[in-house]
Amino acid sequence: MPNKIAHFAIEADDVSRARDFYETVFGWRFEPWGPPDFYLIHGAGLHGALQQRPAPAPDGKNGFECSIAVDDLDAAVAAIKAAGGQVAGAKVTIPTVGQLAPFLDTEGNRAIVIQYEPERRREMGLG
Repeated sequence: MPNKIAHFAIEADDVSRARDFYETVFGWRFEPWGPPDFYLIHGAGLHGALQQRPAPAPDGKNGFECSIAVDDLDAAVAAIKAAGGQVAGAKVTIPTVGQLAPFLDTEGNRAIVIQYEPERRREMGLG
């Protein structure tokens, strides 16, 4: 079974301004969740979040970041490396969510692979 894009994040310098924009333009709703300036997005058709952009933005990152759900994070990291991609940071564990690893594809595009906790996978409709 192919792995699916499970989550996207929009990073913003001004989270309030970004919320207003996406609410007005697309009708999305936002739910505070987790750390300050972190919101789950409802109505986008895919699990998403709006979050404060780190300053300075790492590696010039600016925009959307997709998270690809995998069953085995270590196997996914090994496959990324074998296919010419690069791991772009340390593995991170987010309690109650899962463990993730940022990576760069062969074109320098940044994304995340994440092994979700079973309860989170079910909530997101990933099986």
